[in-house]
Amino acid sequence: MSLKRHLSLDTWAENFGIAIDALRTSKLRSALTILGVVIGVSTVMTMASIVQGIQKQITNAIEVAGPTTFYVMKVFNTSPVNPDALPKWIRIRPDLRWDEAERIKTLPQVFYAGIWAQIQARLEFNGERTQPTIVTGADDYFQEIQGGELAAGRWFTKAELRSGTPVAVIQEAKALRIFGRIDPIGKTVLIGGRPVEVIGLYVPPENIFAPPGTDNGAIMPFRYVYSAYNVDKTNALFICVKPKPGVTVAEAQEAVTVALREMRRLRPADKNTFDMITQDQILDTFNSISGTFFLVMIVLASVALLVGGIGVMAIMMVSVTARTREIGVRKAMGATRRDILLQFLIEAATLTGIGGVVGIILGLAVGRGVSSLMSIDSTPPLGLTVIAVLVSVGIGVVFGVVPAQRAARLDPVDALRYE
Repeated sequence: MSLKRHLSLDTWAENFGIAIDALRTSKLRSALTILGVVIGVSTVMTMASIVQGIQKQITNAIEVAGPTTFYVMKVFNTSPVNPDALPKWIRIRPDLRWDEAERIKTLPQVFYAGIWAQIQARLEFNGERTQPTIVTGADDYFQEIQGGELAAGRWFTKAELRSGTPVAVIQEAKALRIFGRIDPIGKTVLIGGRPVEVIGLYVPPENIFAPPGTDNGAIMPFRYVYSAYNVDKTNALFICVKPKPGVTVAEAQEAVTVALREMRRLRPADKNTFDMITQDQILDTFNSISGTFFLVMIVLASVALLVGGIGVMAIMMVSVTARTREIGVRKAMGATRRDILLQFLIEAATLTGIGGVVGIILGLAVGRGVSSLMSIDSTPPLGLTVIAVLVSVGIGVVFGVVPAQRAARLDPVDALRYE
């Protein structure tokens, strides 16, 4: 039994050596053959790295904001609706109001509730300006709810929040962009063309994908943002709610639902005229979007792998024809049909296996590069790496069967006469 196993290993090793020699003698042909496999595998690995990195960032952002935090919105949709062309069922819904947030805040199940708004605006100082960035109208609980830290200055006073004073806490990176070495505290910056005094510098959590309100260029009092800027009340106005410790999200949502229905005088048969979105829903929405995107990438990669497999079959058929005399010599020296079949199958599997390894290395490198540019912390998808290698080798075996069978069926006498 041991001798038989030893001979089997020697046979595999010998065939693998023959395969490597065959590939080495026709480098260009081999490279063109595995190109489709490389493209397919590298595409999958690149997208897997990016998607995994983004998912990790979103999960981290949810952990920062707290898994129990949820948002009340006029309408929740996976993509923003056009505020200038709203369907009737959205138009008849009332906008969220300040007094509704104040009512929710008084509920015994709620630790915090505040109405926030978001706009897109540039920050500008002495001719230097940023790209359009998110600017949030919130309150002095912003940091406690969304995480991050105050690098310098202060948050808003109660008087500034009540009166809607034009003051702002701006993101430290944005301040560095427009102020350079100048201390921004106390300076006047233009936000969306309006003069605002800088009172603090904010460092956000290290996440680029997050629930509403995390990646901000500036935070200002809600009353000022609401009155001074054009706020999209359908997509960019929401009430942030955090339940008290020990209170579940479901319990807090039920209490908020009852309170809002009472304030809006809805009858028992009436549907809610507002939506709520939890952190889990945010993650589920992203998973659905990224899952669809990843599926499209898999389909495109499969086409590339199919093309690569057909290329392998074509090249192996040419290889069988070119090496007919070699096959005849091997058979004359005692090689069986099984030996010849195994030789060409191993050669095809080696070809696509090399393509798979190159594709994995290329895909991970590109994925890491893109992740770095997007400031995403991604880790190599190890499970998918193993699957990619097995799939690429499997393609070689499947598409190498026909040429391998053709080589195995060659008559040794005819093969030796072949010129």
